[in-house]
Amino acid sequence: MKKQIAVIGLGRFGSSVALSLSRLGHEVLGIDSDECKVNEIVHEITHAVVADAKDEETLKALGIRNFDIAIVGIGLDIQSNILVSLMLKEIGVKKVVTKAQNPLHGKVLEKIGVDHIVYPERDMGIRVAHNLVTANFMDFIELSNEHSIIELKAPEKFIGKTLGQLNLRAKYGVSVMAIKKGEKIVVAPGADADIEKEDLLVIIGDNKMLAKLND
Repeated sequence: MKKQIAVIGLGRFGSSVALSLSRLGHEVLGIDSDECKVNEIVHEITHAVVADAKDEETLKALGIRNFDIAIVGIGLDIQSNILVSLMLKEIGVKKVVTKAQNPLHGKVLEKIGVDHIVYPERDMGIRVAHNLVTANFMDFIELSNEHSIIELKAPEKFIGKTLGQLNLRAKYGVSVMAIKKGEKIVVAPGADADIEKEDLLVIIGDNKMLAKLND
C-alpha cells in the first residue's frame, strides 16, 4: 500500500531513507534548511522543499499532519531533533520515527512519545525504509537499486496454500528461494510446498513488486 512519508533532515541517513522509500513507490516529501541538500534529491523523490522544520506553522502549512509517517533525520543538533519530534507528535502525525545519537538521547525521545527510534550505527537507512512500510519484512538485502532479497513472514492470505496455488512468479514476477519452517529450511521449494502460519519466505525480485506482496 502506497504511503505518504515526510523525511526531515536530508543528510546521509535521511536522504538514504527518502530515496529508498521513493524507489519502493511511496510518496516522499523531503525537508531541509540546506538548499544544496534539497537540490541533490529534488528530482529523485516526490517533493523536496527548503524549509525550517523547527517552525510549527511551516510544518502545518506543508500538511505534515496528513502524512502516514514522519521521519526525523536531523543529526548533530540534538535540541532541534527533539523539538521537531515533539512538534510532530503534538500536531498529530500518525507515526513519528526519529534518529537518535545515543541511548540517552533515545530515552528522551521515548519520554516525548516518539513511536520508533533509530540508531544509525545499528540500522542502515535502506533497511529502515523497508521495515517502516511493511511490518512483515523480517530482513532485507539490496542487490541493486531495482532488485532485493527479502525475508517475509507469511501473510495471512498465503497461509494454507501451496506455492503453485499462489503463483507468485506470474502475479508479481518474484521467486521463493527458500521457506523457513522453524528450525527447518526448505531450499528451492517446489510448486507443492505448502505455506503454514509462522513460515518465513525468502524471496527475490523487483523492489516494487516485493513491496506489493502484503497488499
